[in-house]
Amino acid sequence: MTLKFSNWKRKAGLSLAITAVLISIVGCSSESDKKSEASPAETELTVLLDWYPNAVHTFLYAAEEQGYFKEAGLKVNLVTPADTNDALKLVATGKADLALSYQMQVAIARAEDIPVVSVGAIVRHPLNQLMVLDSDKISSPKDLVGQKIGYPSIPLDQAIVNTMVQTDGGDPSKIAYTDVSWDLIPSMTTKRVDAIIGGYINHEKLLLEKDGVKVTAFDPAQFGVPDYYELVLTASEDGLTSKGDAIKKFVEASAKGQQYTQEHPAEALQLLLDKQNSEFPLEADIEKKSLDILLPLMDAGQEPFGSQSEQSWTTVIEWLTEHGQLSKDIKAADAFRNL
Repeated sequence: MTLKFSNWKRKAGLSLAITAVLISIVGCSSESDKKSEASPAETELTVLLDWYPNAVHTFLYAAEEQGYFKEAGLKVNLVTPADTNDALKLVATGKADLALSYQMQVAIARAEDIPVVSVGAIVRHPLNQLMVLDSDKISSPKDLVGQKIGYPSIPLDQAIVNTMVQTDGGDPSKIAYTDVSWDLIPSMTTKRVDAIIGGYINHEKLLLEKDGVKVTAFDPAQFGVPDYYELVLTASEDGLTSKGDAIKKFVEASAKGQQYTQEHPAEALQLLLDKQNSEFPLEADIEKKSLDILLPLMDAGQEPFGSQSEQSWTTVIEWLTEHGQLSKDIKAADAFRNL
């Protein structure tokens, strides 16, 4: 199972540094850890992020800094995993309580008998979009036939592009893929490729545009790919049994954090910026633009924040099955819970 992870966060140093942090939180008994333990009245939850803290996590830091987790009787540890592949496995084995992951990856994991369940849709629409260098040659996905597309070694990304091109009337067998690993931005700035998949409109696209590179993004949901949940909150089946009440309280407190973020975006973002990791500094202007993009895509409308539909899961599972991404049949109803 391969998860999406952006360019420089996959550097080896991150793996070593964050592994140490994760070990200290989930298993170490040093004096400093004892001081950070939950009080008898609190339930401690370890929550793995999908990446280093950035704009998409603003609602979590708002919930933390505004005291919503504490009010719910929770002591929450927000942790960046050493490798994005680790998050679901750590949750499944009980080494973490919750993890931010991706709807399609949860389905793939369940087909591999990894007992994880989505308990909330955080970003409700695709952020991973097909990005092309602005040119007269490419006005829609079908125009990529004969062009070079960079991708990060993930077959799922190829399936997304193939679906988009075919839906647009092109022949996906004539696409030239170039495996650029996670050098997505350099592959575009040097014009090594004509387009990329695997980059996010709230990150890679913004950074490219800041570098003066004009980019057009095509939404997969407009070209035959299901309008999937990009980011979801996951728990394990066992965790829902043993800590179900605490997980439900976490989701409710997170919803308050999201409401605060919607009503006070500048203040909420500053809470995140004040807590940023010095090893991975954020660019305030990029994160502000990112949050502007994210807020509408996180909005559940009349439904509670994080709510999920069985129809969405059914559609995603059917598409993954059609494109050979699932190792066995799974049921949509088993893959998610609305708490």
